[in-house]
Amino acid sequence: MRYVSTRGRAPELGFTDALLAGLASDGGLYVPASWPELPSIDPGAPYATVAAAVMAPYVGDEIPPAVLKQICADAYATFRHAAVCPLVQLDDDQWLLELFHGPTLAFKDVALQVVGRLFDHVLAARRSRITVVGATSGDTGSAAIAGLAGRTNIDVVVLYPHGRVSEIQRRQMTTVDAPNARTLAVEGTFDDCQDLVKAMFGDADFRERHQLAAMNSINWARVMAQIVYYATATASLGGRPVSFAVPTGNFGNVLAGWIARRTGAPIGRLVIGSNCNDILPRLLDTGVMSTTAVVPTLSPSMDIQVSSNFERLLFEMNGRDGGLTQEQLERFRATGRLLVEGDQVQEWLTPVFRAERIDDAGTLELIREVYSRSGQLVDPHTAIGIGAGRAHHEAGMATVALATAHPAKFPDVVERATGVRPALPAHLADLFERPERVTVVPADLQAVEAAVAGVTAG
Repeated sequence: MRYVSTRGRAPELGFTDALLAGLASDGGLYVPASWPELPSIDPGAPYATVAAAVMAPYVGDEIPPAVLKQICADAYATFRHAAVCPLVQLDDDQWLLELFHGPTLAFKDVALQVVGRLFDHVLAARRSRITVVGATSGDTGSAAIAGLAGRTNIDVVVLYPHGRVSEIQRRQMTTVDAPNARTLAVEGTFDDCQDLVKAMFGDADFRERHQLAAMNSINWARVMAQIVYYATATASLGGRPVSFAVPTGNFGNVLAGWIARRTGAPIGRLVIGSNCNDILPRLLDTGVMSTTAVVPTLSPSMDIQVSSNFERLLFEMNGRDGGLTQEQLERFRATGRLLVEGDQVQEWLTPVFRAERIDDAGTLELIREVYSRSGQLVDPHTAIGIGAGRAHHEAGMATVALATAHPAKFPDVVERATGVRPALPAHLADLFERPERVTVVPADLQAVEAAVAGVTAG
């Protein structure tokens, strides 16, 4: 399998080179040169077995099949549920896909436990070292650190918006006592953090000197590993058409669903759940992606106004014209507006996507109502997914809402809605007693690069 950049000017790479590169040298995102068909899936097969089969065409012959199978087996052995990503029924045609049974209680673990091991395997074979730099709106950072902490050939530095993640999310990053892991609290928004990471990758000298690599969803391997749970969920529901309701801000999770659909999974609609930072619902409503100020909400992982992974879908919508895609994205960066042509909306977006925006009051009511009806505690992001799925439910079609985080990651919100404070699992019971290590930095490229250089020098 070969990989091409969405901007069209970077050289094609094989899987392992794309894995280590993360962002393409022209600033684009890597995508497969062609889309393979999903393999036939046995609903009774272990999740790790299915994962290896789904990912194998994307990996190609660069990692031996037995090694890939072992990587998947080791990654998913870290999960607390035997099914890894179990389905839980809420109503006759409504389900939850629980993606939070990994080490850091969020869906990012599903991919990053695999990606960390892929890095490890490739770096050991090449006898090289990298610095993984990533931006997080809450969950990616802790999942990246959990996947990489203590690994011999990797340093990991995570940027997060200072004061804009939950205390548990923060502590899961800042209390990890590993010499190769560091967190930077940026005085700004998630979009500032994401821009700083992209700017570091765009600084060719800095990127080369510190051998930068990415582990958030600009890295193709992250998206690749997320395709798997759409495939297992549809297989578990008997192969009938299923709609998925996905709480998302950066478009990566719902993009994995689009790829699963594109490659053969029986997926009907993909429903985007958003809070009041509703750039994606506004895009579907108007055909215009336009940025506004980020508003802090009860669902902070979606407090985003630049949905980076939309670039991969835009590339497809443009007939894989990298030059056109680059022109549009440069105009978007300069003006804060990206116009999607009407025929593209009709051909690419309207047949597949729906979207729903749910404010904080609606989120609290959904958490309360779900608990009252089913006894299930859900976090605010999952609640938005459930609400979006209900708003666009189609009779006769199962709707699966993605449960993206354990309710204990947002205990104040859940308790406010239900009166019940969810407890952390045993392996995190002492989280609030662990010392924190964090460096606060301004949203300034020079300051952040200096902090990253300090980590790699150590």
